[in-house]
Amino acid sequence: MEISRRDLCALLPAAALLSALPLESQTMETLANSEVFPFDKLPVHRSASGVETRPVLRGKLPTGEVLEVHETLLPPGAMPHAPHHHLHSEMWLVREGTVELMVEGGSQTVGPGGVGFAASNQQHGIKNVGTGPAQYFVVAIGPTA
Repeated sequence: MEISRRDLCALLPAAALLSALPLESQTMETLANSEVFPFDKLPVHRSASGVETRPVLRGKLPTGEVLEVHETLLPPGAMPHAPHHHLHSEMWLVREGTVELMVEGGSQTVGPGGVGFAASNQQHGIKNVGTGPAQYFVVAIGPTA
């Protein structure tokens, strides 16, 4: 069976729609087995601004949610990126340092052991407001995690 240019052009909108589907509808590793992630074995990614990140895991839970976890180390005064919003929800678990969590125009200072949460589609950001490095883990859950 041959496909004409006309047929191919008719298929292009459908192909564009498929490529824009949320990640949860695309093929993704299912996180069906328990696992341990030793910190010293996690790969380190360093940005030009000195922000370090360590991806921990990313995949789809057997219950259907997409889960992504990573660790970040921010130098004093640094932000990983500007405040933003997205479909998935995020939780920050602060291990070391002092950060300012900004959610929907408000902000709070959080220190070691503190936890912050931004619900789906709420504008949020994080900044190291301390004098030393700030280390935190991000747990993201939702279709765009």
